[in-house]
Amino acid sequence: MSATTKELRALAHLALPAIATQVGSMAMGVVDTIMVGRYGVEALAGVALGNTIISVSFLFGLGVVLGMDPIVSQAHGAGDGKKCGRALQWGILASLIISLPMALIWCFTETILGLFGQELALAEIAQDYVGIQVWSLPFFYVFCAQRSYLQGRSIVRPAMWIMLAANLINVAVNWLFIWGNLGMPELGATGAGLASSAVRVFLMLGLTAWIILGRLHEGAWVPWDRIAFQWRAGIGRIFHFGLPIGLQMVLEVGAFAGSTLLAGRFGAIAVNSHSIALNLASFSFMLPLGISIAATTRVGNLIGAGDHHGAQRSAWVTLACGGGVMAISAMAFILLRHSLPALYSTDPAVIALCATILPIAAAFQVFDGVQIAATGVLRGMGRTRAVTIFNFLAYWVLALPLAWYLTNYSELGIRGIWWSLCCGLAIVASGLVYWIHKRGPASAEAIRL
Repeated sequence: MSATTKELRALAHLALPAIATQVGSMAMGVVDTIMVGRYGVEALAGVALGNTIISVSFLFGLGVVLGMDPIVSQAHGAGDGKKCGRALQWGILASLIISLPMALIWCFTETILGLFGQELALAEIAQDYVGIQVWSLPFFYVFCAQRSYLQGRSIVRPAMWIMLAANLINVAVNWLFIWGNLGMPELGATGAGLASSAVRVFLMLGLTAWIILGRLHEGAWVPWDRIAFQWRAGIGRIFHFGLPIGLQMVLEVGAFAGSTLLAGRFGAIAVNSHSIALNLASFSFMLPLGISIAATTRVGNLIGAGDHHGAQRSAWVTLACGGGVMAISAMAFILLRHSLPALYSTDPAVIALCATILPIAAAFQVFDGVQIAATGVLRGMGRTRAVTIFNFLAYWVLALPLAWYLTNYSELGIRGIWWSLCCGLAIVASGLVYWIHKRGPASAEAIRL
């Protein structure tokens, strides 16, 4: 068996459960939208507005916690179990710290939405939906820290099974509290928020129980002491690696939110077509995202073990896999450009316009797969700032201004937005591939953390 084939198998072993976990996480949002949508139009609108606040702030905090990734993966590769345990302790404390500003933002959801001119009634529903979730923030971030701790040590299946179970709990609690079944109070959108909170508590407690009962922490743990609370050599390192990841996530999500606002200038048909294409792209994105998560673990482990050339080989295999799976998605977007939109809408105008977008999104797919794969490689190396810089330049300096220009001064209409996003992603992907070529795991800069 060749070294490349071995690397593919190792990557697949880590990536497949990670993909299932990400799909499970995304499925909860889809189920919430469907169930609240059946309850009422205003409730759905309030939840949608609330999720705009949640998504951006939530991802920033998640990015901070993911600062654990390079520390755990490289420590595990080096056989340093104590450092893995320390990293989890630092990650838990970082989770509690970052929960505070995120909770503050969520408490002022109604005020923030009001500043953006949203209807008062809908902003109130959004506040109820988001406000009831505030207390669950630290539970979810601690779960993410635990998941990073296990993933960095190549233990990926427990989080997958816990996430799949969480989806069942989410449906059940939604059913109970949205409509008030089995004698429970009818809470509408607030009930969906309560379900999300309950799920986050389950995720953290479930994974904690699995770690303890399965003795997954053996050989990778140290007792809590004053060293766990050190900032400069401890918690601060999580923020050092994690803040650029969080900022990169916000820049990317913000760019796509901006693209939706630009699409809104063309009317409801354009917005619906744009949203359908984005939803399809988001779903297919779960595949390379799982590969990216696996790459963080694999590259970090190999660097920690001192196998820099093996880590470089893993990087190239990761990039090929990220681009490859999205090339398959791209073919589906082209061949099924009329069928896929029909799953979301029966409006002929929406389907026809979306069918003109999907071939552009096909090229977008390949670049997106490469860039997220490269992001995983760089996170395993602990080089998290490069991704932030490339994202800022590609999206906010190039793509969004170009989209604004094309939607105002060309006849491309909404297609101009997608061509712009495609160009931005091409810049990110090309830049990160070049970075890995010049300063990747085999370079002199790729030292252990």
